[in-house]
Amino acid sequence: LLPLFRDAMVHSQAPVILPSLLACDLANLATEANRVCPNKEDYVHLDVMDGHFVPNLTWGAPVVKCLRPHCKAFFDVHLMVSDPAFWIKDMKDAGADQFTFHIEATDDPRGLIAKIKEAGMKCGIALKPKTPASAVEEYAGEVDLVLCMTVEPGFGGQKFMHDIMPKVSALRARFPALNIQVDGGVGPDNIDIVAQAGANWIVAGSSVFKAADPRACMLTMHRSVEKHGNGKADAELTPMP
Repeated sequence: LLPLFRDAMVHSQAPVILPSLLACDLANLATEANRVCPNKEDYVHLDVMDGHFVPNLTWGAPVVKCLRPHCKAFFDVHLMVSDPAFWIKDMKDAGADQFTFHIEATDDPRGLIAKIKEAGMKCGIALKPKTPASAVEEYAGEVDLVLCMTVEPGFGGQKFMHDIMPKVSALRARFPALNIQVDGGVGPDNIDIVAQAGANWIVAGSSVFKAADPRACMLTMHRSVEKHGNGKADAELTPMP
């Protein structure tokens, strides 16, 4: 695929690759989490779906709480729920490090951001594919991350939506110091386009868990963000093992 952008959206935000546990062998959740993210410096992405905001059910705070003692990684929890405020305390008590809610699920984004931060978690705000970047721009300075969905939320394994990249690019151009996350259908085959658009937090499910070497797959994507997002020369990239 040809790049969508002639000039990459160069920024200084560090690459973060987050395996999405929804794509792992759920019968062996702790083992799978540690297979791809064994270190305290790692990040994992946990999708919480309530069957109302999206037409699927996954796990809730009890599963997150059970996993917490068995995984050292940072827990990035993506709440695809109709009442995100209801789950703030439960997710904090379960061990979530970051709580990302959908802008479409609240009438009071600023109040919700304040409650999440008061609970001691980092805060992210997410947009469905059809929601414009303008919906979150006034809150971008108050959150730790903006998530642009590159599939319709609710199910894993969907095809990546290339037409979301201009949204990512617009956010990066306006907010160079913002962490911008993409989630849905991302892997080594399209990471360059994502990195060129300006995303630096990369959620990857099937592409990581189905890889022969998941850590090498993650490093490939990390290096792409370094090169196309941070503007590093090949010699400056994190070396492959």
